[in-house]
Amino acid sequence: MPKISSRGLHMPESPIRKLAPFAEAAAKRGTKIYYLNIGQPDIDSPSQALDAVKDSNLKVLEYSPSAGFASYREGLANYYRGIGLNVEAQDVLVTTGGSEALSFAMGCILDPGDEVLIPEPYYANYFGFAQALGAKVVSVPSSIQSGFALPPIADLEARITPRTKAVLVCNPGNPTGYVYRREELEALRDMALKHDLFVVADEVYREFVYDGAEAISVMSLAGLEQHAVLIDSVSKRYSMCGARIGCMVSKNSDLMGTALKFAQARLSPPTYEQIAAEAALATPASYFKEVNAEYTARRDTLVGRLNAMNGVFCPKPRGAFYAVAELPVDDAEAFCRWMIEDFSHHGETVMMAPAAGFYADRSLGKRQVRLAYVLKQSALERAMDVLEQGLATYPGRTL
Repeated sequence: MPKISSRGLHMPESPIRKLAPFAEAAAKRGTKIYYLNIGQPDIDSPSQALDAVKDSNLKVLEYSPSAGFASYREGLANYYRGIGLNVEAQDVLVTTGGSEALSFAMGCILDPGDEVLIPEPYYANYFGFAQALGAKVVSVPSSIQSGFALPPIADLEARITPRTKAVLVCNPGNPTGYVYRREELEALRDMALKHDLFVVADEVYREFVYDGAEAISVMSLAGLEQHAVLIDSVSKRYSMCGARIGCMVSKNSDLMGTALKFAQARLSPPTYEQIAAEAALATPASYFKEVNAEYTARRDTLVGRLNAMNGVFCPKPRGAFYAVAELPVDDAEAFCRWMIEDFSHHGETVMMAPAAGFYADRSLGKRQVRLAYVLKQSALERAMDVLEQGLATYPGRTL
């Protein structure tokens, strides 16, 4: 029988989606599930984006340019200039989601056996993208006690080898919701310049920051012009996860020219989705103000309820719409599965993402879960009632 590649066999399962079959079975049994496992916002997409697709009068659904429509790339450049970044259309490559932008960036930077430094916990697909290229993720643990602040620069620098080519951060963070402070990013910049590394920053949650936090882009850091790579997406910003439009941005012309070759190999990003994404650039500031207020309230509800539960600790995130909580259980993955397969409270249960899948060293997240506060407050309150009951009756509780 033909063999599957070693690379394929080592591709990780998604910690976000791996329990989906059990949830489907529970739903068939009639259990109501509160889905806190996946970052799918329930916020309405901007009407400008939806109307642009409805009102389009295309007669032929043609290929778009491999780099994306020129008008959309110019629109994106204007957007970035509007937030203080020195970006021209030639610095922008439109991709099929932020995932493809990350894959292109890694493909441009990493050869098989090369290494990328990533603070953990990190978005699980980062490992998958590196694995697909035969590259290696070198993780640097952060601490839940610090709220998942950037690990000490000395810890990152100690892991640099001749094969290290880049450092990758998510800011604001998935899965932690942490927002890096300027001094943290400047220390990261200084390290990158010292060792001639690329700094790849996944900034797809830029608009979602709370309590006066500022999402500082790596593109704004002086001296990093030829080293910074920005990854972006419409998925979260405009609640358009299904559109699958992202972009890769860099002032490094050699890097962008190389990325274009990857883009040409996959032909082009989708047309209707670019129409929607370009129209979304006209979304008024009031949209984001309202969304931020809603997410702030949801965060406060979720984190407040979690920390009021006996034995639960959850640092208060200042960005994105995720929180990582440590639970008084023997194994969070077993607990999450038990909640879906064996538990219900008044016919309801909660689905969460086991946090071990966001760590290279899975033991670091053995008692942690990631929760996405993407439900309305009334549903979040009910979900927390159900979770509290589940924790109280779980056979593997440690308190």
